[in-house]
Amino acid sequence: MLAILSLGLVGLSGCGEAKVAVPVPTPNPKDAAICQKLTPTLPETVADQPKRKVADAPDLTAAWGNPPITVRCGVVKPSALEHTSSLITVNGIDWFAEELSAGWRFTSMNTFVFVEVTVPNNYNPEANALVDLSASLKKIVVLAATN
Repeated sequence: MLAILSLGLVGLSGCGEAKVAVPVPTPNPKDAAICQKLTPTLPETVADQPKRKVADAPDLTAAWGNPPITVRCGVVKPSALEHTSSLITVNGIDWFAEELSAGWRFTSMNTFVFVEVTVPNNYNPEANALVDLSASLKKIVVLAATN
C-alpha cells in the first residue's frame, strides 16, 4: 500500500508547470522600489496567455504562456539604442524594438525605469503583448516619472 501511495505522489509532483527562469535585472534601490509596485499590477493574461510563476525575483520579473512572454523591470538602457533609433508607441508608452532570432525584445523608453518585454514569434503580432501590459506601466512606471 505504501508503495502505491509513493508512486501516486511522484506522479502528482510532475503535474505542475515548471517555473519560468527569467534573467534577473539588478536595478538600483529606487528603481527596484518602483518595480516592486509594478509587478503586482501586471495582468493575469497577456496575448491570451495565462500568467506563470517565475523561478526568481517575482518582484522584478513576470511571465505568461509557453514559450514564455517575459517582463523584466529595472533593466539597463539597451546598448543598441542610438539617438536616431526608431521607437513605436503603444497606448502612450514608447518602446525600442529589437528583433531576436526567435522573437522581439521591447524596452520602454518614456518610463522612469526601463522595462523589457520579450515576446516569442509564436505570438504574432508580437507588439500585441504591449497593449495588454501598457495599463500597468502607465499606472506605476510612467506615473513615477512625473513625480
